[in-house]
Amino acid sequence: MPTTPNKDSKPMSRRAFLRNSGLALGGVVLGGAFGTAIWKDREEQPQEAPPGASQTPAASGSYQDALMFFNQEQFRLTEAAVERIYPEDEHGPGAKKLGVAYYIDHQLAGNWGSNTKDYMMGPFSPGEATQGYQGRLTRASMFLIGLNGLKDYSQKTYGKAFPELEEAEQDEVLKAFEKGDKVKLNGTDAPSFFKNLRTFTLEGVYADPMYGGNKDMQGWKMRNYPGNQMSYYDQIEKDGLVKLEPKSLRDHMA
Repeated sequence: MPTTPNKDSKPMSRRAFLRNSGLALGGVVLGGAFGTAIWKDREEQPQEAPPGASQTPAASGSYQDALMFFNQEQFRLTEAAVERIYPEDEHGPGAKKLGVAYYIDHQLAGNWGSNTKDYMMGPFSPGEATQGYQGRLTRASMFLIGLNGLKDYSQKTYGKAFPELEEAEQDEVLKAFEKGDKVKLNGTDAPSFFKNLRTFTLEGVYADPMYGGNKDMQGWKMRNYPGNQMSYYDQIEKDGLVKLEPKSLRDHMA
């Protein structure tokens, strides 16, 4: 017969139960000394990151600093290119510190990059200058073609990867893409890629930080832009220019 619990005994905690009866792991119960040894080892051994590993987004303070589309090489290439379009100077940080490459990565990973809301069925005909691109490629595919072209042109012209070039050399490569007469891409053209790269860069500098760029709202702060204020009720009747600390959309989330 089962024994009656002592009314003065304390209820067993979940941790104590697992220690005594086994450790459920992946649908398999590991009991006895083996399960207890694993539990004890997990408690006592510090969980250290492997050598050379970067901080996790949680440790660095931003969950936006995570790649969703690019591989590491594509990300470094994009980061180097946008920094030349919006470089750091005496007025404030450049595109790299503002997280612009993350903004581009997130946009290309989403519906916008895959042209989800666009009509993408044939027939395909060259569009007028006012119509923009009319082909079958998605924005994400076109951007990757441009990055590969940037990589190949840099290697062919200077014998080095684009991020390894001197700033003046990087500028010359980007100018060649902007002009387009020396660069040929398969599926799109170099000026279109450069135009998109420049547009994405400015968007990443000034868009709301919740989309991945404009880190710590520094892009807005350089412009004294108030961001997404819910109301100007307390300022509307004040005399003179009122300077407000900018607010992001996520500042208003419950």
